[in-house]
Amino acid sequence: MSGSFLTALVQLTAGPNIDANLERITELVQEAKSAGTSLVCLPENCTQIQPDKGRALADARAEEQHDALLRLQALASATGLWLQVGSLTVKAASRHSWNRSYLLTPEGAIAARYDKIHLFEASVGDGQSYRESDYTAPGAEAVVAALPWGALGITICYDLRFPHLYRHLAKAGADFLTIPSAFTRPTGKAHWHVLLRARAIETGCYVFAAAQCGRHAGGRETYGHSLIVDPWGEVLADAGEDEGIVVAEIDPKKVIEARRRIPALEHDRPYGAASGEPDLPRTRAS
Repeated sequence: MSGSFLTALVQLTAGPNIDANLERITELVQEAKSAGTSLVCLPENCTQIQPDKGRALADARAEEQHDALLRLQALASATGLWLQVGSLTVKAASRHSWNRSYLLTPEGAIAARYDKIHLFEASVGDGQSYRESDYTAPGAEAVVAALPWGALGITICYDLRFPHLYRHLAKAGADFLTIPSAFTRPTGKAHWHVLLRARAIETGCYVFAAAQCGRHAGGRETYGHSLIVDPWGEVLADAGEDEGIVVAEIDPKKVIEARRRIPALEHDRPYGAASGEPDLPRTRAS
């Protein structure tokens, strides 16, 4: 690990218009650049929240033809920032798409990609029913990517509710975790802060959780409150309910310190009939 750095989370109210969302992202990333940050994280579905799922699938593009991805790569290059693209809708071979996250280098290259493993299937009491598997294919590999300051474990939104994934990432070397999200208001109010703090405490990792906020087309409401959490579970920054950015200083030495104080990652013991551990997704280091 190297020295401290500043990271920023971008909080958005994305709509159906991809161009308009990219313009807003550009404004906020440039604001983060002016604040002296080195890593900027965007929320899930950062370039489009489209209530018409048929239209969303029609707007999806294969990675090599994805104009929004190309424009975000150009933004990373123009600003000289590491850019964690929370997720884009990327066309798959079937009628489904991938909910795919990217880590972009300051030169605009793709350092890592991750397809959301756990798909949101729930009725949460907000008048809407969520069936992500109707239009999204699940990923199968956990991903840890190298940053100048340590290793980054990449996840997306509903993954947050599956703690074994985060323990797996931490044991694979992750020092930081990204959890870009579009949490509903009911689940956000009930669970967002406690789950994010728990993932940080359990793993001894920093958590960077950039989120969607506000009321979107079609009546969907997302919770906001993008959070930066340190390895001891302290909330360093909370973006509240409106669009904007939050910034915090990240000290990688605190990862080492937290794990020395409570070395729980070293204390797993076998349990269960066979190995005692659940099947875990394969991990690909990028």
